[in-house]
Amino acid sequence: MELMSFLKQVPLFAGLTAEQYDELAMIITLQDYGRSQSIFAEGDPGTGFYVVMEGLVKIYKLSMEGKEQILHIFGPGEPFAEAAVFMGSTFPAHALALEKSRALFIPRRAFIDLIQTNPALAMNMLAALSMRLKKFAHLIEDLSLKEVPGRVAAHLLFLSTQQGDSDTVKLNIGKAQLASLLGTIPETLSRILTKLSKQGLISSEGAQITILDRDGLEDLAMGEKL
Repeated sequence: MELMSFLKQVPLFAGLTAEQYDELAMIITLQDYGRSQSIFAEGDPGTGFYVVMEGLVKIYKLSMEGKEQILHIFGPGEPFAEAAVFMGSTFPAHALALEKSRALFIPRRAFIDLIQTNPALAMNMLAALSMRLKKFAHLIEDLSLKEVPGRVAAHLLFLSTQQGDSDTVKLNIGKAQLASLLGTIPETLSRILTKLSKQGLISSEGAQITILDRDGLEDLAMGEKL
């Protein structure tokens, strides 16, 4: 019952009949991962995709020099590696559990069979991939066009929206991981957060950050100098 209840809350699987939820549950494998455990590596066969049930998963690439660039952080209810369903090739990036996590694994072939009997699933999948493409576009824009302070400001505003438009947000990943996500290093991130605090834009206490001047933060996110 826990699995069925969870499936009904995942947007990717919205609109299925009770019978289709049963069919979906039959092809799913539950997989548990410890903190810092690899889920798959870039180049591994893309045999299916995943949905986070509990915990946090990061998707990242490694440069030739071993530098890590985080592409996404996914939490409960969010799918990842969906491209494997359509491409039938290898995974284009690495996936790793940031904390103790549980994920649903949906094998590619069985899911395609399910799509053929339920076109609504294909539409949901396309919507999820379109949202992922939009996020990639924002990531590329941030990394290529914005200075690091602007990226930090934009991310804090994003977290505020994600966490119910609250002026107090909680970082769900460590500062080293956040620095990688924003394309910088932890020391630079710490300096920028300190400067934002000194200028009265935010206050910071551990993983909790309070937005004090939303307009100023938005200006910074739009490209104004810090």
